[in-house]
Amino acid sequence: QVQLIESGGGLVQAGGSLRLSCTASGSSISRRPMGWFRQAAGKEREFVTFISWSGGSTYIGDSVKGRFTISRDNVKNTVYLQMNSLKPEDTAVYYCAAGGELSLRVPPVHYWGQGTQVTVSS
Repeated sequence: QVQLIESGGGLVQAGGSLRLSCTASGSSISRRPMGWFRQAAGKEREFVTFISWSGGSTYIGDSVKGRFTISRDNVKNTVYLQMNSLKPEDTAVYYCAAGGELSLRVPPVHYWGQGTQVTVSS
């Protein structure tokens, strides 16, 4: 069983930056692809980005390409989401997600975090 805890959310002005962290407990995530999703109020949850279990490849959604970067530290059992040039439309609850062991990508999601709120003011 994997428990995922996100942190680093908050309120930031448009154009600013935040770094989200997702720390896993209960089991290592070193052999799992990891991803970030987000859900704005009244909208469906949407994919943001994922990173392979080795960290060798990433995929970034079009809406955040060039602004967001995902990375991981398998020693710390932690995944990061660096968010730059934030826009009001980035406001959402951001969820960390773990894929299956040795899977190639996320989704599909095997474990979800509880989410952290990011609010970008104009």
